[in-house]
Amino acid sequence: MSNSETLIHPRQVLFPLGLGTALSLMGDATLYTVLPTHTAEAGIALSSVGIILGVNRAVRLFLNGPAGLAYDRWPRRRLFVPALFIGSLSTAIYAVTRGFWPLLVGRLLWGLAWSGIWVGGATVILDVTTAQDRGRWTGLYQTWFFLGAALGAFAGGLLTDWLGYGATMWLGAAVTALGGLVALILLPETRGIRPDLGSPSFEETRLRLGANWGLWAAASLQGINRFVTAGVLAATMGLLVQDHLPSTSLALGVATLTGVLMAGRTLLSTVAAPLAGAASDRLGSRWEVAGWGLAIGIISMALMAWGAPAAILTGLSLGAVTGGSVQALVTALTGDLVSQAQRGRAIGLLHTAGDLGSAVGPPAAYVLMPWIGLQGVYLLCAGLFAAGLALAMLVRLRTE
Repeated sequence: MSNSETLIHPRQVLFPLGLGTALSLMGDATLYTVLPTHTAEAGIALSSVGIILGVNRAVRLFLNGPAGLAYDRWPRRRLFVPALFIGSLSTAIYAVTRGFWPLLVGRLLWGLAWSGIWVGGATVILDVTTAQDRGRWTGLYQTWFFLGAALGAFAGGLLTDWLGYGATMWLGAAVTALGGLVALILLPETRGIRPDLGSPSFEETRLRLGANWGLWAAASLQGINRFVTAGVLAATMGLLVQDHLPSTSLALGVATLTGVLMAGRTLLSTVAAPLAGAASDRLGSRWEVAGWGLAIGIISMALMAWGAPAAILTGLSLGAVTGGSVQALVTALTGDLVSQAQRGRAIGLLHTAGDLGSAVGPPAAYVLMPWIGLQGVYLLCAGLFAAGLALAMLVRLRTE
């Protein structure tokens, strides 16, 4: 069998896999949108917001590795589908409880669910792609992720203003369960469907997985990208709206306007991800395309730090390009750099780096704001993107 042939075409898995992933994000995206401004309804103090928004990522630092190992050893469906239903349960906990500790339990459960969903989804996509088309299909799967996050942020903010916090969380739980049913019915099993002749052999990877510096560089870019986009920006968007965009003439609540901005940013990422992935397939240089994305990120955070409404909106738009392109490319790079037999573990490492960044991002932002302000936090993020750009260019020079 040639390396361009598969027993299952990527489009056969993309819909159930992507839809399940997208719908699973309803509760999480809603919480990021509304929790900073609805702490009373949740029964927590503002000082606890960073912990609650980051703890699900913190627990995944210990869960992504085992999840990747499980996906390397067992059928994909057996792990992915139950993870979706666990995600629905976690959102239901947000709806029926109030206070710090119950919310913390729900977030820990969501961390378990998302490890299964996100590690598994990427592994399935790598199962059915090759080095020649991996960027495109990985980007398309990321589009589902960003679409789910965007719709969750927009609908979550809007519904919270209309229906209230608890009712919105109940709807989120139902939506996630629907995605689980679709995956249960339509998602095919992809484990072991074909040999992958375009990637390193199993023996090569087994001997050097821990010393694969290209993989560690990709993981570092993932950590930086998630620290900024899914950590700092997601956790401070409500405060940004409240502090810098109070004079809007639109008759919108803070939660709704926050949701609109988060959704718009995320929808732009849905376009950037597949375009960047396809460009990397055509150019044969994923590192170069990632470098351009990071350069755009530097500009975006500098504009956000400026604080003028037009600069904020432009910065959010540019930052969406960075977030979408880097996230798609590092996943494709992981597929290029390791064998099929150990992709689950490699994806687990990649997402552990991303979760470390996104877990540290919210509490770091809230800790630093009293000292350097929101402007200083955003300038720090620009510096991190600059470090990532230097790393990507170094790897490109050494490998291409």
